[in-house]
Amino acid sequence: MHYFKKDMNEIQAAFKKWPRAKKIVLISLLSSIGAIFQSAGGFLPGVGYFISPLATAPIIVCSIFSIPLGLASYILTALLLLILQPAELIVFPFTTGLLGLLIGISFHLFRKRWIHILSGAAGLMIGICLLLYGLKFPVLGPAISHQFSVSVISLIFIFSTFYSWIWVVLSTRLIKRIRGILFS
Repeated sequence: MHYFKKDMNEIQAAFKKWPRAKKIVLISLLSSIGAIFQSAGGFLPGVGYFISPLATAPIIVCSIFSIPLGLASYILTALLLLILQPAELIVFPFTTGLLGLLIGISFHLFRKRWIHILSGAAGLMIGICLLLYGLKFPVLGPAISHQFSVSVISLIFIFSTFYSWIWVVLSTRLIKRIRGILFS
Protein backbone atom coordinates (compact mmCIF):
# COMPACT_ATOMS: atom_id res chain seq x y z
CA MET A 1 0.00 0.00 0.00
CA HIS A 2 3.01 2.28 0.48
CA TYR A 3 3.65 2.32 -3.27
CA PHE A 4 -0.01 3.16 -3.88
CA LYS A 5 0.26 6.32 -1.74
CA LYS A 6 3.49 7.23 -3.52
CA ASP A 7 1.73 6.91 -6.89
CA MET A 8 -1.12 9.11 -5.65
CA ASN A 9 1.29 11.79 -4.43
CA GLU A 10 3.21 11.79 -7.71
CA ILE A 11 0.00 12.05 -9.76
CA GLN A 12 -1.28 14.93 -7.63
CA ALA A 13 2.06 16.75 -7.79
CA ALA A 14 2.14 16.47 -11.58
CA PHE A 15 -1.48 17.58 -11.82
CA LYS A 16 -0.84 20.69 -9.69
CA LYS A 17 1.71 21.83 -12.28
CA TRP A 18 -0.83 21.76 -15.10
CA PRO A 19 -2.23 25.08 -16.32
CA ARG A 20 -5.76 25.84 -15.15
CA ALA A 21 -7.17 25.59 -18.69
CA LYS A 22 -5.80 22.07 -19.10
CA LYS A 23 -7.38 21.03 -15.78
CA ILE A 24 -10.75 22.47 -16.81
CA VAL A 25 -10.64 20.67 -20.15
CA LEU A 26 -9.81 17.35 -18.47
CA ILE A 27 -12.58 17.70 -15.89
CA SER A 28 -15.08 18.72 -18.59
CA LEU A 29 -14.12 15.80 -20.80
CA LEU A 30 -14.34 13.27 -17.96
CA SER A 31 -17.67 14.72 -16.79
CA SER A 32 -19.04 14.42 -20.31
CA ILE A 33 -17.92 10.80 -20.50
CA GLY A 34 -19.54 10.15 -17.12
CA ALA A 35 -22.82 11.70 -18.28
CA ILE A 36 -22.79 9.65 -21.48
CA PHE A 37 -22.13 6.43 -19.56
CA GLN A 38 -24.87 7.19 -17.02
CA SER A 39 -27.42 8.05 -19.71
CA ALA A 40 -26.64 4.90 -21.72
CA GLY A 41 -29.44 3.04 -19.92
CA GLY A 42 -31.98 5.43 -21.41
CA PHE A 43 -30.49 5.59 -24.88
CA LEU A 44 -29.67 1.88 -25.26
CA PRO A 45 -32.27 -0.10 -23.30
CA GLY A 46 -30.91 -3.44 -22.18
CA VAL A 47 -27.20 -3.21 -22.97
CA GLY A 48 -27.08 0.39 -21.73
CA TYR A 49 -27.74 -0.76 -18.18
CA PHE A 50 -24.41 -2.59 -18.29
CA ILE A 51 -22.68 0.57 -19.51
CA SER A 52 -24.19 3.03 -17.00
CA PRO A 53 -22.20 1.78 -13.96
CA LEU A 54 -19.06 2.96 -15.77
CA ALA A 55 -20.11 6.53 -14.88
CA THR A 56 -18.32 5.93 -11.58
CA ALA A 57 -14.87 5.82 -13.23
CA PRO A 58 -14.62 9.45 -14.44
CA ILE A 59 -15.68 10.73 -11.03
CA ILE A 60 -13.04 8.58 -9.31
CA VAL A 61 -10.37 9.80 -11.73
CA CYS A 62 -11.26 13.45 -11.16
CA SER A 63 -11.29 12.91 -7.40
CA ILE A 64 -7.88 11.25 -7.56
CA PHE A 65 -6.42 14.36 -9.14
CA SER A 66 -8.06 16.72 -6.66
CA ILE A 67 -11.01 16.60 -4.23
CA PRO A 68 -12.45 19.99 -5.31
CA LEU A 69 -12.21 19.03 -8.97
CA GLY A 70 -13.80 15.66 -8.19
CA LEU A 71 -16.71 17.49 -6.59
CA ALA A 72 -16.89 19.84 -9.59
CA SER A 73 -16.98 16.85 -11.92
CA TYR A 74 -19.75 15.25 -9.84
CA ILE A 75 -21.85 18.43 -10.10
CA LEU A 76 -21.06 18.98 -13.78
CA THR A 77 -21.99 15.39 -14.64
CA ALA A 78 -25.32 15.85 -12.81
CA LEU A 79 -25.97 19.07 -14.74
CA LEU A 80 -25.17 17.38 -18.04
CA LEU A 81 -27.60 14.59 -17.13
CA LEU A 82 -30.27 17.24 -16.62
CA ILE A 83 -29.90 18.00 -20.34
CA LEU A 84 -29.12 14.54 -21.74
CA GLN A 85 -31.28 12.19 -19.68
CA PRO A 86 -33.26 13.86 -16.88
CA ALA A 87 -34.60 10.48 -15.71
CA GLU A 88 -31.06 9.46 -14.70
CA LEU A 89 -30.58 12.63 -12.67
CA ILE A 90 -32.27 11.10 -9.65
CA VAL A 91 -30.11 7.95 -9.77
CA PHE A 92 -26.63 9.36 -10.47
CA PRO A 93 -26.15 11.68 -7.46
CA PHE A 94 -27.22 8.95 -5.01
CA THR A 95 -25.51 5.92 -6.54
CA THR A 96 -22.73 5.85 -9.14
CA GLY A 97 -21.70 9.47 -8.68
CA LEU A 98 -21.64 9.34 -4.90
CA LEU A 99 -19.73 6.06 -4.97
CA GLY A 100 -17.05 7.52 -7.25
CA LEU A 101 -16.76 10.71 -5.24
CA LEU A 102 -16.40 8.94 -1.89
CA ILE A 103 -13.89 6.39 -3.15
CA GLY A 104 -11.80 9.18 -4.71
CA ILE A 105 -11.92 11.24 -1.52
CA SER A 106 -11.01 8.21 0.59
CA PHE A 107 -7.85 7.75 -1.49
CA HIS A 108 -6.76 11.19 -0.28
CA LEU A 109 -7.68 10.70 3.36
CA PHE A 110 -6.94 7.06 4.19
CA ARG A 111 -4.26 4.48 3.47
CA LYS A 112 -6.05 1.20 4.08
CA ARG A 113 -7.89 -0.52 1.25
CA TRP A 114 -10.69 -1.74 3.50
CA ILE A 115 -11.44 1.88 4.50
CA HIS A 116 -11.68 2.84 0.82
CA ILE A 117 -14.11 -0.03 0.30
CA LEU A 118 -16.23 0.85 3.32
CA SER A 119 -16.29 4.55 2.41
CA GLY A 120 -17.71 3.80 -1.01
CA ALA A 121 -20.04 1.13 0.35
CA ALA A 122 -21.42 3.44 3.03
CA GLY A 123 -22.12 6.17 0.48
CA LEU A 124 -23.74 3.78 -1.97
CA MET A 125 -25.84 2.13 0.72
CA ILE A 126 -27.04 5.45 2.12
CA GLY A 127 -27.82 6.70 -1.38
CA ILE A 128 -29.80 3.59 -2.30
CA CYS A 129 -31.69 3.69 1.01
CA LEU A 130 -32.50 7.39 0.54
CA LEU A 131 -33.87 6.68 -2.92
CA LEU A 132 -35.75 3.57 -1.87
CA TYR A 133 -37.15 4.62 1.51
CA GLY A 134 -36.89 8.42 1.52
CA LEU A 135 -37.97 9.29 -2.02
CA LYS A 136 -39.87 6.02 -2.65
CA PHE A 137 -38.00 5.66 -5.95
CA PRO A 138 -37.82 2.04 -7.16
CA VAL A 139 -34.05 2.06 -7.66
CA LEU A 140 -33.91 -1.72 -7.15
CA GLY A 141 -36.89 -2.45 -9.35
CA PRO A 142 -40.56 -2.94 -8.61
CA ALA A 143 -40.01 -6.24 -6.79
CA ILE A 144 -38.43 -4.52 -3.77
CA SER A 145 -40.96 -2.92 -1.43
CA HIS A 146 -40.70 0.66 -0.20
CA GLN A 147 -41.44 -0.64 3.30
CA PHE A 148 -38.44 -0.60 5.61
CA SER A 149 -36.90 -4.07 5.87
CA VAL A 150 -33.77 -5.19 7.70
CA SER A 151 -33.23 -8.04 5.24
CA VAL A 152 -33.35 -5.64 2.26
CA ILE A 153 -30.93 -3.26 3.99
CA SER A 154 -28.61 -6.19 4.73
CA LEU A 155 -28.65 -7.19 1.06
CA ILE A 156 -28.03 -3.57 0.05
CA PHE A 157 -25.04 -3.47 2.40
CA ILE A 158 -23.60 -6.71 1.01
CA PHE A 159 -24.12 -5.53 -2.58
CA SER A 160 -22.68 -2.08 -1.83
CA THR A 161 -19.58 -3.54 -0.20
CA PHE A 162 -18.95 -5.96 -3.06
CA TYR A 163 -19.56 -3.27 -5.68
CA SER A 164 -17.30 -0.81 -3.87
CA TRP A 165 -14.60 -3.48 -3.59
CA ILE A 166 -14.69 -3.96 -7.36
CA TRP A 167 -14.28 -0.21 -7.94
CA VAL A 168 -11.45 0.12 -5.42
CA VAL A 169 -9.54 -2.72 -7.10
CA LEU A 170 -10.13 -1.19 -10.54
CA SER A 171 -9.15 2.25 -9.25
CA THR A 172 -5.83 1.09 -7.83
CA ARG A 173 -4.99 -0.38 -11.23
CA LEU A 174 -6.18 2.82 -12.88
CA ILE A 175 -3.92 4.89 -10.63
CA LYS A 176 -0.90 2.87 -11.73
CA ARG A 177 -1.90 3.35 -15.36
CA ILE A 178 -2.42 7.12 -14.92
CA ARG A 179 0.98 7.37 -13.28
CA GLY A 180 2.50 5.47 -16.19
CA ILE A 181 0.89 7.82 -18.71
CA LEU A 182 1.93 10.97 -16.87
CA PHE A 183 5.54 9.89 -16.45
CA SER A 184 6.19 8.08 -19.72
